[in-house]
Amino acid sequence: MKTSTLLVTTVIASLFLLGACKNNNTQVPVAATDTTGFAQFQQWKNSLATEQTNQVIAHKHSTARKSTSGTMNSSTTNEAKVVKKKGWSKAAKYAVIGTAAGAVTGAIINKRNPVKGAVIGGVILGGGGYVFGRSKDKKEGRY
Repeated sequence: MKTSTLLVTTVIASLFLLGACKNNNTQVPVAATDTTGFAQFQQWKNSLATEQTNQVIAHKHSTARKSTSGTMNSSTTNEAKVVKKKGWSKAAKYAVIGTAAGAVTGAIINKRNPVKGAVIGGVILGGGGYVFGRSKDKKEGRY
């Protein structure tokens, strides 16, 4: 008895909810106005693209008429793009960092002669830093 009452109540509630969800809104959606000028921008962009396409076609036609039979002239004005490498290489950065860290560490470890320890530590860790940085430069294609 309890399950049948629960089932009937669930069905009636479902029907009530489905009936309440009807969309009786008969309003016509209002067209959005272009306040940002995006439509004008799109129109300008399309006209610019059409103009560039027409210039390319006209250039192709003008060069086709200039050719003479039997000889061919070809000239290019392409220049190689030079990539300017800025700043220090990773090898130099890591060598300086390694040298500084090695000098400090060597001076702390060798308390009897801190200068000798700093020099030895700087040379060892500086070289290690250089090797590590050089391998990073090779991976990036710098060397």
